[in-house]
Amino acid sequence: MAETNLDKLIAGMSPALAPDVYVFTTSEFPPDIPFIMRFEEAEGKTLIVTRTAAKTAGLNYEFPSRMITLNVHSSLDAVGFMAVIATGLAAEGMGVNPVAGFHHDHTFVPEGRAEDAMRVLTTMAIDTHSS
Repeated sequence: MAETNLDKLIAGMSPALAPDVYVFTTSEFPPDIPFIMRFEEAEGKTLIVTRTAAKTAGLNYEFPSRMITLNVHSSLDAVGFMAVIATGLAAEGMGVNPVAGFHHDHTFVPEGRAEDAMRVLTTMAIDTHSS
């Protein structure tokens, strides 16, 4: 069952760092490019793909980042979870790009700050769990 309790979400988030580097692109892209997210805005389509896939396809891209999955089954109507995560990471001077999936929330952090983000998120989970 999806969780809505904020303290339980934070304490149980068990962050996991994906091994790939991801990038955001709005370029024209081949229809067969593998992606982990596609979002359509009025201005055009955004894809999140691995940097390797973007380079292979010759795409322009931005924000080389690492994806951290927050391994707690968060409800789509949970209130404040990503706000707490973004605030904690912002306190360390890092921007984040959150994405909600059906089962989990994910956050994309600057490539060079992944270990810092993991430290912050793990500390948040431990501190909330022990409270």
